[in-house]
Amino acid sequence: MYLIRMIAVLAALALPGMASAETIEIPTATGMVRVPANPSRVAVFDMAALDTLDLLGVKADGIPDRVFLPELKAATAGGEVVGTLFEPNLEALSALAPDLIILGGRSSPKAKFTARIAPTIDMTIDGQELVRDAEARLQAYGRLFGREQAAEDAAQKFKSAIAAARDAAKGKGRALIVMTNGPKISAFGIGSRFGWIHTTLEIEPAVNTMAPSIHGEAVSFEFVRKADPDWLIVVDRAMAIGAGDSQAQATLDNELVHDTKAWKSRHVIYLPSADLYIAGGGIQAMTRVLAALTRGFSERR
Repeated sequence: MYLIRMIAVLAALALPGMASAETIEIPTATGMVRVPANPSRVAVFDMAALDTLDLLGVKADGIPDRVFLPELKAATAGGEVVGTLFEPNLEALSALAPDLIILGGRSSPKAKFTARIAPTIDMTIDGQELVRDAEARLQAYGRLFGREQAAEDAAQKFKSAIAAARDAAKGKGRALIVMTNGPKISAFGIGSRFGWIHTTLEIEPAVNTMAPSIHGEAVSFEFVRKADPDWLIVVDRAMAIGAGDSQAQATLDNELVHDTKAWKSRHVIYLPSADLYIAGGGIQAMTRVLAALTRGFSERR
């Protein structure tokens, strides 16, 4: 039975007359790609894509085994598990017979394999131009699924959320973005995966000497004290990947960090980590991050 189904899927891909006649060209991480318009069955291996598609009312038929965002549990209920964020299950994908496969980030290296089963697009958002890419993906999904008006409405709300966070942060001083991973910390400056917080919201970085690395820079607590930021913006990696309860506050609760202006003034903003670390670029996830920043900078301390 599996062999028969596999042959049918491959035949549908190979014979133009059996494929959907209507196609659309959309921007992807690998350039403009032509794919079937309004695909009825879609497998999605990227949290940012799942997040934005949910906003547009598009339900994924194939999903990874773990959905790290509680907000996406309902949206993915009933979806067929067709692999992990890193590794699509080709047999499960063949059985699902999707019209389109959406990869991104961790799953993107598998595109050449999934393309044997169904048209595949890489919608990776790498962080260098995160806001720009998030907006481009939103518009692309709107066109692809015939949800242009919903995408336009969402784009306007997203721009408003950006403006609110920018206004809240205006004139509040320098910030240092750090990610905790158990007892270890990394710092993220302009050009990193979280650098958009500085550039988009016009927040002055506390340190200008960090190399523009997507993955940030491993630093010490002495580094944090020397940077002496007015604000600490914190991402808890362990919390993001579901490795345990939040430990960020305990990690930063030491004499060196206590000696910074940020800690003394209680200017520490803890971001929704899974939204930023796992689903960065998803419109709903990014809106929640922006809301946390707006609240953090606006609260009286």
